[in-house]
Amino acid sequence: MAHPIEGIMGVSMEKIREMVDVNTIIGDPISSPEGTTIIPVSKVSFGFASGGSDLPTAVAEKFAGGSGAGVTVKPVAFIVIKSDGDVQLMELGGKTSPVEGIIDAIPGLIEKLKGMKKSDKPDENKE
Repeated sequence: MAHPIEGIMGVSMEKIREMVDVNTIIGDPISSPEGTTIIPVSKVSFGFASGGSDLPTAVAEKFAGGSGAGVTVKPVAFIVIKSDGDVQLMELGGKTSPVEGIIDAIPGLIEKLKGMKKSDKPDENKE
């Protein structure tokens, strides 16, 4: 028989999983009539605590327990893709972690890859 704390923890973690998924971090793209697409990027933090105790009594053993969780969703940036293929990362505030630095580097990497691809094509004017 499973201990009651396992049930409390299982339900709490399942509820957190329902609230926080990949679409919470990388939001749904928003397109403008001019062809610009904006993708919101958020930072998700959550905490979880659970505890309980078996309470022996004269009649039977009883369990008392509880759990709690907190979730914070903070918008940190927008990825802007223009109709000409230009990609920019527009940050909201400064970088606070290495992961945010990596996210910041993605548009530059895409531009470098585009440049490499263009330079691989043979020049029609040269013989």
